[in-house]
Amino acid sequence: MELFSLVHFNILRACVGSWFWIALFLLLHSGKGVYSKYLIGLGSYDITGPAADVNMMGYANTGQIAAGVHLRLRARTFIVAEPQGKRVVFVNLDACMASQLVTIKVLERLKARYGDLYNEKNVAISGIHTHAGPGGYLQYVVYIVTSLGFVRQSFDVLVDGIEKSIIEAHENLSPGSIFVNKGEILDAGVNRSPSGYLNNPAAERSKYKYDVDKEMTLLKFVDDQWGPVGSFNWFATHGTSMSRTNPLISGDNKGAAARFMEDWFEQRRVESISTDEFVSEGIPRRVSNIISDHSEHHELLELAASFQSPPGKPATRTSSVARRVRAALRQPNKPAFVSAFCQSNCGDVSPNVVGAFCIDSGLPCDFNHSTCGGKNELCYGRGPGYPDEFESTRIIGERQFKTAVDLFNKASETLKGKVDYRHAYIDFSKLEVKIPKQGGYEVVKTCPAAMGFGFAAGTTDGPGAFDFKQGDDQGNPFWKLVRNLLKTPGKEQVDCQHPKPILLDTGEMKEPYDWAPSILPIQILRIGQLAILSVPGEFTTMAGRRLRDAVKTVLSAGNNGEIHVVIAGLTNTYSQYVTTFEEYEVQRYEGASTLYGPHTLSGYIQEFKKLASALVHNQEVEPGPQPPDLLNKQISLLTPVVMDATPPGVNFGDVSTDVPQNATFKRGDLVKVVFWSACPRNDLMTEGTFSLVEFLQGKDTWVPAYDDDDFCLRFRWSRPSKFSTRSQATMEWRIPKSATPGVYRIKHFGASKSLFGSIHHFKGSSSAFVVA
Repeated sequence: MELFSLVHFNILRACVGSWFWIALFLLLHSGKGVYSKYLIGLGSYDITGPAADVNMMGYANTGQIAAGVHLRLRARTFIVAEPQGKRVVFVNLDACMASQLVTIKVLERLKARYGDLYNEKNVAISGIHTHAGPGGYLQYVVYIVTSLGFVRQSFDVLVDGIEKSIIEAHENLSPGSIFVNKGEILDAGVNRSPSGYLNNPAAERSKYKYDVDKEMTLLKFVDDQWGPVGSFNWFATHGTSMSRTNPLISGDNKGAAARFMEDWFEQRRVESISTDEFVSEGIPRRVSNIISDHSEHHELLELAASFQSPPGKPATRTSSVARRVRAALRQPNKPAFVSAFCQSNCGDVSPNVVGAFCIDSGLPCDFNHSTCGGKNELCYGRGPGYPDEFESTRIIGERQFKTAVDLFNKASETLKGKVDYRHAYIDFSKLEVKIPKQGGYEVVKTCPAAMGFGFAAGTTDGPGAFDFKQGDDQGNPFWKLVRNLLKTPGKEQVDCQHPKPILLDTGEMKEPYDWAPSILPIQILRIGQLAILSVPGEFTTMAGRRLRDAVKTVLSAGNNGEIHVVIAGLTNTYSQYVTTFEEYEVQRYEGASTLYGPHTLSGYIQEFKKLASALVHNQEVEPGPQPPDLLNKQISLLTPVVMDATPPGVNFGDVSTDVPQNATFKRGDLVKVVFWSACPRNDLMTEGTFSLVEFLQGKDTWVPAYDDDDFCLRFRWSRPSKFSTRSQATMEWRIPKSATPGVYRIKHFGASKSLFGSIHHFKGSSSAFVVA
């Protein structure tokens, strides 16, 4: 009996155990299951484009030509997958916006490598909207006029970098959890078109405390093995802390915030440090492998004197990569921490939070038209660091960074549920839209793309020229005459776009190829209770609120708990602005740049609700018409680099202006060194650096301390005239207050081009100096 009982008990225990695991498996793999674990992977790669000769993308200012680096640009990616289910990819670019052509070519590469695993449905590529990145990578004419057409280097480095960041994220996939958190930033954005916002219904405006969105939504990624491996957040503010005359490549406030947070996390790994301590000196601290030897000042001077500037010398392509500060600090086999500050509905949100003032009188600009004495050219927004644009960039970046760290540290809500997505292409040039009307519905249509007169006036972040002004709903006879030389809009188009006076009828301009897009992608990525709305443009504050609310209503019908909905702006392609119907009537810059007419937003809401409904009911959607691939039609008028040269007896990399002999600098001082250089277009130094500050460890070991990725170090490139073969590189190092006292030197890496086309890498070094 005892033996029978024991056998019976063991059989029963085995059955119960089996049924437990079977039940758990069914629970986790049913539509109603609770998913506590995903596969998560993050990646990052350098996408810094040509730092010379190329027009910056964003302000459309022909005089804003790249000439150096403030901060290198990166593509940052996360992948989230169910172990046996679907997956989504989100890529955040330190670029002005996504490009349809870049997206097409990235997807082609992913298909060649992974088959159908990654495709247009589950991959989102989004731009942070910095106005300090090289242009020429979009495929439609209107967006590449100022860059003298297509710039292959700008395009290639984006496609390569996005692909490599996705590959890294894919290879890092491992079990982990995702947490979501939300919080407010009250001082990182103001409404730059308040008169447009005020045209929205008072009842609607009364539901909101502010005329811009103040909320940041953050995801925290935690790997089961390694712990926290990254964070992505969405917050709406323009990438226009850097001005329309800035020539240095920069990720602007969001690129700076990402760098600050990644460095903060690495710093936290090696020492206990608070956020306030990290940024207490103005320029955030960064982890370093520098150890002070506490030598006396006179000993340091003697040591520095033994390292005079040597002649420039040849170098290998990998030498600048090998000396990268953060590469030297990475732990083998451990994923690097990746932090992305993504863009949202920033259409009418400026980081120049002090307000808009006339540069001639100092008085506030006209409220309705943002003019000064009738001239838009005199009205500029001021950032918190005015008149220092770098300081404004740092402050707005720091405000986002501090909130992100707080949300990161306090994140406790876990994302749970299915991973899913829906995507469709929509022809916005002729979309039928049902809008509510008393007693029923009315069917209206969107229009072929067109830009209004208010577009040419620019904004308070970057004013336009001539006599254009925001809020112009009539137009000007002279400029209409000029317009008609390109394309005269027909009556149907004029009526469709009303009350916008058409300046450029871009949707109907087809020579030498399409001037503006007609077919646009829309997309929803869902991770548990989070929905990311991928929109191909810049939604204003109220337009974004209406879209989020509409989608949330649909998704909530199929979900018991809280749904988090975020807008990812400037994603997968670019089609300028989207305002509300009421804001469109005012025809400020944003309304004049809403391409497809007054019902554009209603069209988006209608089509996004279809995607949301398909998600809830597990239905497929029609893919829609494919956008064109215009790569083979692109025209480039940018002259290539012919050759580089130096004066007789001078080597590439030689110092032209050195630090003073026996120099001692204090923390906070600016150190400046000028090198004989060559055009940065010869080698983009991808994953490398043009500039480097080194610290003397011991008596003869130089260790990297600061490089292109550091806010305190700037690389400026110049030449005496446009077609000169001679050029110089100026390195400016604002010594951080956290810099270790000791002996330093500044180095420059570059590449020259011979008359026969061969590329030769070089490096140069300043004399050593003391930081006390």
